Amino acid sequence: MTDYPAHDAPAPDLSGAYALVTGASRGIGAAMAKALAGAGAHVLALARTVGGLEELDDEIKAAGGKCSLIPADLTEPEAIERLGPALMERFGRVDILLANAGDLGELAPLTDIDPAAWSRALDINVTANWHLIRSLDPALRASAAGRAIFISSRVGGEEPRAFWGAYAASKAALEMLAKTYAEETAVTDLRVAIIDPGAMRTRMRATAMPGEDPKTLRGPEELTPLVLYAASEDYDGRAERLVFRDWKTV
Repeated sequence: MTDYPAHDAPAPDLSGAYALVTGASRGIGAAMAKALAGAGAHVLALARTVGGLEELDDEIKAAGGKCSLIPADLTEPEAIERLGPALMERFGRVDILLANAGDLGELAPLTDIDPAAWSRALDINVTANWHLIRSLDPALRASAAGRAIFISSRVGGEEPRAFWGAYAASKAALEMLAKTYAEETAVTDLRVAIIDPGAMRTRMRATAMPGEDPKTLRGPEELTPLVLYAASEDYDGRAERLVFRDWKTV
């Protein structure tokens, strides 16, 4: 059984760490970027939405944190392949990768899903993360305690659900990608974690469940202790699947 951190456990000291967060302009990505910065990390915030990134930058710096913005589209492989070498040249390493960016796809029967929607879900949820691993691997290995954290889903990792085929298949593939990477880096200081946040008060959740009362959902900021644990030197798992609802009941 996973040894989850206590709810009131002190935040790890991430001072001096460089943390790349994808999908950082809103939702879980923005909340965790602020949490990582609050723990002392220099956040490298990646997203397509420049306005959202600038707002994040303002908030982090107003709180005394450090942030660098990376406006980029994860569906552009060439840009992602250049990212790792560029970060190595500037910072010498990447200590934390929080691969948060995701795409819901189209909620429809498998036989009715638009091919373009299917491809986009796979491109963002799986292929982009493969490119990130390829690009960032030298920078993560250069860290004394590199951590790669992938945001998944109960639908992809545990429970099939009708009409969620594109999202579920892509998240299941992402989890196997993360597990494979963990096996391939097992003899290094790099560690891999998978986080299943469950139902969170995000724009993606509102799109998927338009009739749901958002007030009944947990806010993304509540993931903070679990993400900081996975980002810390205390985490020593090999693609452990950290489930928010399990931690909340410990």
